[in-house]
Amino acid sequence: MALSGLLVFALALIVAAGSPGPSIAALVARVLTNGFRDVLPFLAAMWIGEALWLTCAVAGLAVVAHSFALVFIALKFAGVAYLLFLAWKMWFAPTDVHESTLPSGQSPWRMFVAGLMVTLGNPKIMVFYLALLPTIVDLSRVGTLAWLELTLTMLAVLMSVDFIWALAAVKARTLLTSRRAVKLANRTSATMMAGAAAAIATR
Repeated sequence: MALSGLLVFALALIVAAGSPGPSIAALVARVLTNGFRDVLPFLAAMWIGEALWLTCAVAGLAVVAHSFALVFIALKFAGVAYLLFLAWKMWFAPTDVHESTLPSGQSPWRMFVAGLMVTLGNPKIMVFYLALLPTIVDLSRVGTLAWLELTLTMLAVLMSVDFIWALAAVKARTLLTSRRAVKLANRTSATMMAGAAAAIATR
């Protein structure tokens, strides 16, 4: 695939992925409450989810995706319900600030499932790959090699963007030195997570 085409795709993805939205809100909220280490399965699932959407677009499965709209709607609201559950847990999370309780661990599998549900149920991501991508890249000319190039470009962009957001959240997390600060962070994270759920539900 031509370098110019990959650059256009990368720039469009930087704008789409870098702008605050449900996925970024969920990521920042998880880092604030769990720390960076425990959020890696969440990040991996988000990237895999986007790779699945990219593959659907390249394989010409946009029509199939639209045909199974009810499945994606069900998935979307399952993701919304899970985000609200996480928001509830964050709101009532303990406010201890001892080293042994920060970060608070969570099952990697649960984190992975949460990240996948957020990505697959996010209409913003679906629209980018199934509606906007065909206007940026001539998908009829995309073969296996070009798909691999697009996927690697996508991963490079997403890793860069998500790590920037995650590191910013880690920096904010280091300021949690009192019960009041931890409580404020938990409540802020809960609000962000609930906001992400609302944003996904209303699109």
